[in-house]
Parts: sequence; structure tokens; C-alpha cells
Amino acid sequence: MQKQNIHQHIITTAGDLFYANGYHATGINEIISKCSIAKATLYSHFKSKEDICIAYLAQRHEGFITGLKGYVSRRKIGKNQLLAIFDYLTDIYREDVFFGCWALKTLGELSARQERIFLAIQKQKKELLLYLGEVVVDNVHNVSKAEIEQVSGGIYLLYESAITEANLFKNAWPIYLAKSTAPSFFAHLDLKT
Repeated sequence: MQKQNIHQHIITTAGDLFYANGYHATGINEIISKCSIAKATLYSHFKSKEDICIAYLAQRHEGFITGLKGYVSRRKIGKNQLLAIFDYLTDIYREDVFFGCWALKTLGELSARQERIFLAIQKQKKELLLYLGEVVVDNVHNVSKAEIEQVSGGIYLLYESAITEANLFKNAWPIYLAKSTAPSFFAHLDLKT
């Protein structure tokens, strides 16, 4: 296996373990075993489990953001694009393996000493929030900065609670409820059609 393929294989394998079992419950030896590599190989790619986790979070986030952007762009402009994140989440929920938000799962396990992972998650969440602001701008006529923040922030908070609660209840009702609540943030605005 080529070096880049081994690198990605480690990230994907460790990421699957982190997502299913938790960051702290997944040990380096388990990652090495599941990857079928030597310990020296793992450490030639990553200095620590924390570095693997940061790479995993980046991989998941990039895949999510890329998928979401494509999903939004295929929707009719206006209300459909503003609510697309909830339909996208419904599709994710229906996948074979759904344990909620990979970042929030990891965040819940962090100690104060794990600031690098915390900052990586915070950066990714800010990127999602900024993207939602772009979606608002693209779908609302003459929208002010305050309105952008209100709508994108409201959608963001509904999304974050929906993904967490859908995992908790092992049911999609929180996603549907969040989607039905979201229009209250932009009902008074002039949507593009």
C-alpha cells in the first residue's frame, strides 16, 4: 500500500472506531490492529492519537461540507435551499451507521488539556455557521447583517440540536421538528424565488 493510501487508511479506520466507540474508548493498539499495520508505521504517519483524531475530524467535516454544498446547490432557490440542511441530515440519519455529530461526540469526551481538538471542532462549527450565512444571503432579498446572523444562527442551532437528539432518540422526529420550526426565523423576510 502506498504511503498516502496508508495515511488515509489510518484516518478512516480510526475515524470509524472513534465514531462508533468514542475517542477515549479507542486505543492506539486497536487502531493498529484494525489497520493491520505495525506500530512504527502508525507513528511514521501520526505523532499521537490526538493527531489522528484531528485528521479524522477534518476528513469528516470536509466530506460533510462538500456534500452539503452540493445538496443545497441542487435545490430550488428560496425556502428549499434554506431548509436543505435538514433534508441532508435526514439522508445522513438514514445511512447504515448514525451516531450523531462526529464532532460533538468527540467534544463531549474532551478534557481541558485537549485544546487542539477543541479548537479544530470550534473552527469547523464556525465554518458551517458561515456557510449557512452564505445560504441566507443567496436566498433572501435585501438582507441585513443582523438578519443574516439571526437566520443562519437559528438554522445552525436547530441543526445541531436535531442531529444530537436524533441520535439520542434513535428517531428522525427531531430533524422533522427542527425543519418545521426553522421557517420562523425567515418568515418575515423577502425570499428569492
